[in-house]
Amino acid sequence: MTATPLNKTAVVICIQEIEEDGSSLNLGNQLTKEDLSFLHQAFVADSINNALTLPDVDIKLFYSPKTETKKSVELILKYLKNRLTGEKKSTLEENRIEVSELGPGRWGIKMDESFERCFKQGYEKVLFIGSRTPTLTHKMIQSAIDVLDKKDVAIGPTVEGRYYMLGFKGTYQIKLQEFDWKQPDIYSQVSSRLEALNLSWEEIQIWYAVEHPENIEYLAMDINQFRLTGDEETARETEKVLERILSRLS
Repeated sequence: MTATPLNKTAVVICIQEIEEDGSSLNLGNQLTKEDLSFLHQAFVADSINNALTLPDVDIKLFYSPKTETKKSVELILKYLKNRLTGEKKSTLEENRIEVSELGPGRWGIKMDESFERCFKQGYEKVLFIGSRTPTLTHKMIQSAIDVLDKKDVAIGPTVEGRYYMLGFKGTYQIKLQEFDWKQPDIYSQVSSRLEALNLSWEEIQIWYAVEHPENIEYLAMDINQFRLTGDEETARETEKVLERILSRLS
């Protein structure tokens, strides 16, 4: 029998591979494979740190059944347990984050399994986030959760017509694996299906996933703005890795 969840809402952070079903972490020829690996680990660490600020949610960290990905997860969690303090540290040390592998398959299959697993566990609202949006603040995540109080679906769109966040309430009535996530019009495809199923939905703030060289400029601008407004935590690990990379390239 599945244990009753501590909270009604689950926030899923699903780790994307460097190449993942229609999208890739392609940040230019100057970055080495090692640079991309460290930067992506920083993205994941920042995503976890942001989610740990949210009240009344259970956090899930799901990832592909690949040896290198599993090693990255172990390194990230070990690092955060050493760096974080207070309640965030306690949450990690007491294993109050579900960390587990997904089955093999494309991105749509991973999304389906994430939602289905959480709803089967008894959650009323499930919010799914990829691992390429380190500047996604806890307030933005909370706004999506709030949307699910009044709508069936919360959508976080990117400027390219894709998704950086997607949430469902109550039940999971759509199979995302049925869509070709390599298509540039994936946003309109999914939203049209939601309408056909008479599901109510609402967009939250347009944002971006860091996948192309031009996204680095957005990333740097947002980090600078966070620091100017006194936010020293959001995208902190990403900032440190970027500084090391830029120092090497200069």
